[in-house]
Amino acid sequence: MTLNVDALREETPGVKNRLHFNNAGAALMPLPVFDAVKEHLDLELAIGGYEAQNRAKAAFERTYDAIAELINCDRSEIALVENATVGWQMAFYGMKFEAGDRILTAEAEYATNVIDYLQVAKRTGVKIDFVPSDNSGQIDVAALETMIDDKVKLISVTHVPTNGGLVNPAAEIGKVARKHGIPYLLDACQSVGQLPVDVAEIGCDMLSVTGRKYLRAPRGTGFLYVRKSMMDKLEPPFLDLHSAEWTSINGYKMRDDARRFENWEYNVAAVIGLGAAVDYLLTLGIEETSARLCALAEVAREKLSALPDITVQDIGARKGGIVTFSHATKSPADIQAHLAGQNINVSITSLSSTRFDLEKRGIEEMVRASFHYYNTEEEIETLIKALADI
Repeated sequence: MTLNVDALREETPGVKNRLHFNNAGAALMPLPVFDAVKEHLDLELAIGGYEAQNRAKAAFERTYDAIAELINCDRSEIALVENATVGWQMAFYGMKFEAGDRILTAEAEYATNVIDYLQVAKRTGVKIDFVPSDNSGQIDVAALETMIDDKVKLISVTHVPTNGGLVNPAAEIGKVARKHGIPYLLDACQSVGQLPVDVAEIGCDMLSVTGRKYLRAPRGTGFLYVRKSMMDKLEPPFLDLHSAEWTSINGYKMRDDARRFENWEYNVAAVIGLGAAVDYLLTLGIEETSARLCALAEVAREKLSALPDITVQDIGARKGGIVTFSHATKSPADIQAHLAGQNINVSITSLSSTRFDLEKRGIEEMVRASFHYYNTEEEIETLIKALADI
């Protein structure tokens, strides 16, 4: 379908007052999602939380089906969690590592993931190996292949890193993982909602996602995908009476689906909002929305590159909707403050988020502008003019 951008902007009240280029942080929520959340909160106010949840069971359960449709899996392979970090950690800490085991990851890996690798390495003696990047800046799949041996127990990669336009070749990585029978964990925090993501095509065994970014869902939402064949190879790091059943005085049994990675308490209104957000995207079509936001980002790269004091810092053979840049004399904080004074939202990405990659490139901080399908070329022109005047 052809996107009606004017109509989409009418359903996005936030665009009336600000130019929002911080979608990789948290995108602007559309009215149908806000209304779904508010409707449930009003119901909780009127009749009580448990009673409202019982009445809203169909909407709650729809969230599983919508997500399964979006990423091409079975609903039994989806766990609803508070955020992508929780989902990622439930999968990662559910694995069993021993001294001498190896984890392979990418140079542009996100800080939280690396911190968790380091913690497990400290506990178990597992070794962390960074796969080198190719000349474009993406993970070198040929190098990955040469690093495989019988000690590699996990390939864990961020699909779209936080610090630039890079889109790692997730499906090519998946082919290597499947060829050698190695579990593959994909951090898709920035990619689901931004790009078409098909877990069958990619071949990942586990995938973690947040709601607040490109899905335009409420904060405090996310999900974890676990392939059926991987389910019983993972022991969640903690269980409760939702994820497992107390079967005898000394025994328990975990659920046989991905809900073993959930816990009992939910923000029900937010979960319903997540489902509404995924349905909103499914109606628009991920191919169409992705093409538009990536095209807008490319326009921004071209126009930013034409400014005399600006250096675009994006890497990768394939680039998505995130654009990073630096100024010859102004700090990222100065630029962010200058733009905020003109009601333009951007963020800053720093060394502490992707230390290995940015240390290698000699970069401490960059401005990050991240685009969505409801942005316009006119808004980009305003951004460029504001930067030219700094």
